[in-house]
Amino acid sequence: MNWRKKLGEPAAYGYLLPALIPLALFWIAPMLYVVYLGFTDWDFMSPDKTWMGLENYRELLQNEDFYKSLRVTLLFGLGTVLPVMAGGLVLASLLQGKLRGKAIYQAIVFSPWITTTVAVSIVWSWIFEPRVGLANGVLRMLGFDGVEWLQSSVWALPAVIIVSVWQSMGWAMVFYLAALQQVPQDLKEAAAIDGAGRLRTFWNVTIPLISPTSFFLFIILWIQSFQAYDQISIMTQGGPAGSTRTLLYLYYQSAFERFDVGEASAVALVLVVLSAAFSLLSGWVSRRFVHYTN
Repeated sequence: MNWRKKLGEPAAYGYLLPALIPLALFWIAPMLYVVYLGFTDWDFMSPDKTWMGLENYRELLQNEDFYKSLRVTLLFGLGTVLPVMAGGLVLASLLQGKLRGKAIYQAIVFSPWITTTVAVSIVWSWIFEPRVGLANGVLRMLGFDGVEWLQSSVWALPAVIIVSVWQSMGWAMVFYLAALQQVPQDLKEAAAIDGAGRLRTFWNVTIPLISPTSFFLFIILWIQSFQAYDQISIMTQGGPAGSTRTLLYLYYQSAFERFDVGEASAVALVLVVLSAAFSLLSGWVSRRFVHYTN
């Protein structure tokens, strides 16, 4: 019996090897290589890489474009995460009950998420066209002046945010639909017996019970906002005047336009650190909230 216990742990690691080997080759090793490149000066073409130490990070912290891109990244996250969660929850609440053709409505709302972001961005670029676009056409019908959406440093980021929120709400809706189905009906009935209306029941009963789903979406959507690239590349190319240039797009420009791999790797590492720190902070807040509510 003792030899089985001794062999049990090595055998477990052996079962994990088929998953760990691809993980190490295609995720851990490239990430470590990017960390190494962040300390070098390389242009993608020369065979030699010059060791720079912390110079790339020092220059990055002195670069105004880095701080502007960081600000745009955070504004993009704030403008997309909460609206996507709120919109997904509203849609899930509307489609939860008995509704004729509910599956069709759910498919229509979810379809933007499974449509490629490139295609979505091209269509919305036509919608935001200043002269003949649908967006300005609706504004003029309502008596407002048209907006230079993607050509304006003021309106370009809100336009990209609108597209991202519209595309992601259906995805959040799916998670909230599953969460709402798990809310016990007897708790709602008990709240109704105590005199609570629908809105109060929803706020005091439903919202706390679906909070794990909300925290999950909050973390995932923030990480996705750090990774937004396609819609920015198609609609604005980081402009005008850098008003939509996120950290990820700054990474692209550093690596594939200026061929400064060292700076690009430094930006990539900052993105990884931000994502990891945000995930850890959100997990800590989630655990404290669950402990408090219990």
